Amino acid sequence: MKKIAIFVDVQNIYYTTRDSYGRQFDYRKFWKRLSSQGEIVIANAYAIQRDDASLNSKSQKKFQDALKHIGFTVKLKPYIQRSDGSAKGDWDVGITIDVMQTAKDVDTVILLSGDGDFDMLLDKVNSDYGVTTEVYGVPALTANSLIDAASIYHRIEEDLLQ
Repeated sequence: MKKIAIFVDVQNIYYTTRDSYGRQFDYRKFWKRLSSQGEIVIANAYAIQRDDASLNSKSQKKFQDALKHIGFTVKLKPYIQRSDGSAKGDWDVGITIDVMQTAKDVDTVILLSGDGDFDMLLDKVNSDYGVTTEVYGVPALTANSLIDAASIYHRIEEDLLQ
């Protein structure tokens, strides 16, 4: 049975599906689709944690609990508000490290993101480990370099939205 590792850039998927479709990604449908293709041995969802009492923070917690219930391990980083008003919350390095550590033990690495910063990562795990790399991303908001680096590109469209 094919061993599958999933890595989700939660913020990227949230904003790209919202901006393109005005809808949310359906993680349950996604999980069901992938679990029929092999054994999901790792499924990490990388998100930003807001530690306040806002409604947004409470809905994020509910969403994170839903991801855990589906089978994802949710990894959180704090949301950082800088004094100049800008914000920081980025998982690119963490995702990269986890993919590099996992790729040698699986047949397929699946990345949910449209972020072109991951193109070199996919090139590297393809060449070093010979794994299949698959990317799920919103067509209009997925970097061409990421699409080109993936063994297989899956368009996030109506069938994977709530």
